[in-house]
Amino acid sequence: MITLANVLPQPASAQDMPAEAEQKAGDPARAPAKNTDIIVTAVARGRDRLDSAISTSSLRETEILKIAPRSTAEIFRNIPGIRSESSGGDGNANISIRGLPIATGGAKFLQLQEDGLPVLEFGDITFGNADIFLRADLNLASVEAIRGGSASTFSSNSPGGVVNLISKTGEVAGGAIQASTGLDYDEHRVDFTYGGKIAEGTRFQVGGFYHQGEGPRHVGYDGTKGGQIKVNVTRAFTGGYARLYGKLLDDRSAAYLPNPVRVTGSDGHPNYEDIPGFSIAHDALLSRYVTSNVTLDGHNNPVVDDLRDGQHPVVKAIGFETQVDLSGWMLTERFRYADISGRFISNFPATVDGAAATATATDLGGSGATLRYATGPAAGQAIADPSAINGNGLLARIVVFDVKLNSLNNVTNDLRVSRVDRVGKGDLTTTAGFYASRQTVDTDWLWTSTLMDVRGDGRAALVDVFDGRGRAVTQNGYYGFGASWFGGCCRRSYRVDYAVNAPFGSLNYKIGRVALGASVRYDYGSARGSIYGAELGGNRIGTTIFDIDGDDRLSAAEGRVAVIPLTSPAPVDYTWHYLSYSAGINLRVSEPFAVFARYSRGARANADRLLFGPQVSTVDGSLTNRDAAIDYVRQAEAGVKYRHDGLTANLTGFWAGTEEQNFEATRQTFIDRKYRAYGFEVDGGYGYGPFDLTVGATYTDAKVTEDALSPQSVGRTPRRQAALIFQATPQVTVDRFSVGANVVGTTSSYAQDVGDLRLPGFTQVNGFAQWRWTDRLLLSLNANNVFDVRGFTEAEDGSIPANGIVRARSINGRTTSLSLRVTL
Repeated sequence: MITLANVLPQPASAQDMPAEAEQKAGDPARAPAKNTDIIVTAVARGRDRLDSAISTSSLRETEILKIAPRSTAEIFRNIPGIRSESSGGDGNANISIRGLPIATGGAKFLQLQEDGLPVLEFGDITFGNADIFLRADLNLASVEAIRGGSASTFSSNSPGGVVNLISKTGEVAGGAIQASTGLDYDEHRVDFTYGGKIAEGTRFQVGGFYHQGEGPRHVGYDGTKGGQIKVNVTRAFTGGYARLYGKLLDDRSAAYLPNPVRVTGSDGHPNYEDIPGFSIAHDALLSRYVTSNVTLDGHNNPVVDDLRDGQHPVVKAIGFETQVDLSGWMLTERFRYADISGRFISNFPATVDGAAATATATDLGGSGATLRYATGPAAGQAIADPSAINGNGLLARIVVFDVKLNSLNNVTNDLRVSRVDRVGKGDLTTTAGFYASRQTVDTDWLWTSTLMDVRGDGRAALVDVFDGRGRAVTQNGYYGFGASWFGGCCRRSYRVDYAVNAPFGSLNYKIGRVALGASVRYDYGSARGSIYGAELGGNRIGTTIFDIDGDDRLSAAEGRVAVIPLTSPAPVDYTWHYLSYSAGINLRVSEPFAVFARYSRGARANADRLLFGPQVSTVDGSLTNRDAAIDYVRQAEAGVKYRHDGLTANLTGFWAGTEEQNFEATRQTFIDRKYRAYGFEVDGGYGYGPFDLTVGATYTDAKVTEDALSPQSVGRTPRRQAALIFQATPQVTVDRFSVGANVVGTTSSYAQDVGDLRLPGFTQVNGFAQWRWTDRLLLSLNANNVFDVRGFTEAEDGSIPANGIVRARSINGRTTSLSLRVTL
């Protein structure tokens, strides 16, 4: 059940609650209801949620299992106020909250955390979105969130909110093992968790998962392969506890980028249809016949990268957490070091057009050009009738987004103390702390340009072009060993180290039915390093000649090779600082009813998306525009909360003003805008006998108010901002059987800030049924997207192109899984 509950900072883990002492570990059907009356989010001591002027939500393990998410981002869709575009695979989701913009990608104004510390300091690192490095398994106890402006003073770089994944910590002996398999898609998975007592006062928890298979889309190979293991050991003592924990994640999952779909009608009333031979919900521009990328590495040496890596996060993390009572002051210390690396590689369609028109284009074969297959079972064979290829007659100019994540290492530490004193007739809670983090961003962009036919079922192939005189224009399907389709940009390498420091504090006073609170945080930081790129300062060095295959013969494609100018680095050396504050008041009108109001100003520092724009000087690395380093968000919210006899209802109105500077890699454009948004958010639940219902909905009216670079967008609704998003989960439990549905949906939105093409609204229904076969065996059937709807989350085109082919991302089609869980 989605409830107001505890998030962070926490005096202990979410599982150190006495109510869970009777729970059989790993047995979700027997999990007791959480104490939904007490919250510890943004307060120093546990407090009834009706006495706190903040908005928080929680999803328990039992609810997460029933909605059967195919990615972590699909969990977030069930948190009120959060817009989670879960169409990119196991990661690479675009996530925002309460009308704050998604101008590019990732989770810019929302921080994703694991056990109270950020996964990455910045949630929108280019090709390194935080959710790529986050996986949910049986070790997960709950997902908890704080929404609104108060988040900005309790975490850095999170003015919109915080979502925290809380791990189990072994307070209850036992565990579970679960085996799952796809019934209509190819994926097999095993999860396990186990915890218990090591000695008196010492306990442990260990768990993880491994999965393998093609995944929810047809790619022609094992698109998912890998797993995770997490372990923690807790020592309890009088007045506190100490905990050590570790995590090892090495997983590979296909990265789903925009794919072609045919659109007819008008921009305002479009009709989206699958292209013959290619399903927008079940296929991807990935193939068993295109599994490698030939390019130059970060040192300009020839290398062959594996396209099957997709999103490949490798995380080795170790951390420490303690809480101790020091003469009335409660000290909480959290520390974590994470060694993070990996790769992001996938095919992005720069254009999709008719095969004949593509072959005879002036920048390809010209008049009389012919086509041959370069890979696949027909390799070397001529394509006699390009207009009939695969029944759709289409070719895609592909830019292979090949990004080596050399290091996204980070170290974070959060230290805070708090105490409660009796002052007058009320209680004064004082909190003070200091946060410090160091985040490295070390990546190489090794993009190439290929030509591929458009075919589903993981069977697409690369295509070669020959001009009218029979001379090869491409080499084994490669047009150029660089981002030729993007004008030769984006051969980059950079290593920048970001330091973030933030003292913070809060005062909260509760007297009678009134609770007053104010908090403040001062962030200051620095960015220092070096960047190498063909476009530094806006001057592209173009391409060079390089014998990629070492055969002492130069092809046309080998005359279009992009290299990193390793002898011409530019420095990065700048600092920033900003102040965040928040103040709120809560009135407990009566036992079941409360009202609250809050005003906040927060911000977040921009990271690597600034590096290749005009904001950073190529001479000394300083900021040419100091305002570019920080994006401010001002927010006001007010609401009512009600809880009585199984009914919970919360209504919150909100307003936000946002400033943003950003860079979008797929469109090669910079952004300098201001936005405003207002709306309301409702969530709640009701339980009666065997029936239970939770609901949530967010209405938003958002506009671009200023745009320094594209003034034509002023007054328009920001792209992908729907007026209404909603979720509901009805379920019935009778004896050993539970059945229900999880419904998520959105109204229509605009594909881009400029242009009138609409993304249709959609409603996705996910069904579940659970049967407790015996006390230790639980059989679950889950169907994600039962009605196999197409749900478009983004599109690269602002208007319908002349050929009617739009590049867009849809949610996955129907996937049905069967799971058997054994309680240990």
